[in-house]
Amino acid sequence: MEFKESLPTSADIAKTIIAFANDAGGDLFIGIKDNPREIVGLPEDDLILLEEQISSIIFERCYPVIIPNISFYTIDDKHIIRIQIFRGNGMPFYLKDKGKLRGTYVRVGSSNRIADEQIINELERQKRNISFDSELVYDKTIGEIDITAFANFFKEKTDEELDEAALLKLELFKDFQGKKLPTNACILFSDDKLRRELFHYSKIECARFKGTNTDVFIDQKTIDTNIALQPEQAYDFVLRHINKGAEIKGVYTESRWEYPVKAIREAIRNAVVHRDYSLTGKDIKVAIYDDMVEITSPGKLLPSIDFNELEARQSDIRNKVIAPVFKKMGIIDQWGNGLKLIANELKEYPDILFKWQEVGMQFQIQFVNKNYKQQQALQHELQHELQHELQHELQYELQNELQNELQNETLYTRTLRIIEINPLSTKDISAKLGQKSISGQLKKVLAKLLTDGLAEWTEPENATSSKQQYKITVKGIAFLNLIRTKQEK
Repeated sequence: MEFKESLPTSADIAKTIIAFANDAGGDLFIGIKDNPREIVGLPEDDLILLEEQISSIIFERCYPVIIPNISFYTIDDKHIIRIQIFRGNGMPFYLKDKGKLRGTYVRVGSSNRIADEQIINELERQKRNISFDSELVYDKTIGEIDITAFANFFKEKTDEELDEAALLKLELFKDFQGKKLPTNACILFSDDKLRRELFHYSKIECARFKGTNTDVFIDQKTIDTNIALQPEQAYDFVLRHINKGAEIKGVYTESRWEYPVKAIREAIRNAVVHRDYSLTGKDIKVAIYDDMVEITSPGKLLPSIDFNELEARQSDIRNKVIAPVFKKMGIIDQWGNGLKLIANELKEYPDILFKWQEVGMQFQIQFVNKNYKQQQALQHELQHELQHELQHELQYELQNELQNELQNETLYTRTLRIIEINPLSTKDISAKLGQKSISGQLKKVLAKLLTDGLAEWTEPENATSSKQQYKITVKGIAFLNLIRTKQEK
């Protein structure tokens, strides 16, 4: 929406109307002061003349034709005009006298910005109902592209071979004039050097900052592998830098992450699947502060998606090749379930505020800890009491292990981090570690974790049970949190 106290210049009106039509549509109100928001009204005798002026400006200055819905309202005896613009299907819309390259405008936040060639090309694709990831790459044929890592991952997730027939069905390549050419999506899924040449920005920059701003880095990681592997690596980075505490429920002690990790995982996956890969020079950013987790993805929110209605099972696809491949591999759920998953887990975290906003040509969501200041005060109050005693005990009992982990993450802590998320069997732990079979070293590490009291069996009465799994203990959680605390100092 945009508010104007009086009728703006014809150029300003035209730019706003064009920007609305190129985006999700919008409302321009005449007779309302914007700052502070106040209805000032228009002379009643001028309404018909103003309507004619507005219609003429839109018809004479905008191309292709934009048909507005102009209506009058009277509020407290004050008259206003509402110009309603719907999302057009003739994009890109632009100023007639400037032409497409110099006269196309889009909405960025609350302002109108002239579109560059990349954005104009994307508007053209939307008009033709095609996506950037489905366009062909002419540099190499499909047989020359290195997709080995992705093919192995695809096999692991689907138990299907990624042969030529599967590649064709998934539209990862197309026949063009007798050649089998890869699509942009295929290049993004590959580990071919062509991906780094064409899409050097298709990566995730992860950072853990000290405090609540970006002044000091504690840790950072660039994830520039193929896009199929990116979500889990970014998710693992988040888990390494948020805490897991323990809470008492009845006679049981249950572990609980300080943030809704399933929602964060879904948000990261969505960032990879739905980002705008046509915007060069922009990467996904995952930032962790003391008070929130923030995920920023290139590309504005799709016009048909409303984050105010998380439970409405909304679905829209920017990348028409990438999204079905992720769905085929089971990385994203049924269409429309992602936002509902986020909404459902947020119900279990009343202390976490979910925020979203468009920042320029990027979409950003935040999981904000509303109790951060209160928790900080409590932490200072208890640091010389229970917390200090527990950490002192751990340092005394596990001094050698702690020193080893601070210098270099070993199998001991890698294994503990894996069962921190969920209880797992020995076989599943081995698979998570990337082992082809259960190693003798892993068996020794699991035995030591049990001895040290950092892990325990889910079936303590039956050591050889086929359902036996390892789960982290409260002491194990404290040990990992101690490592994180010392690494961040």
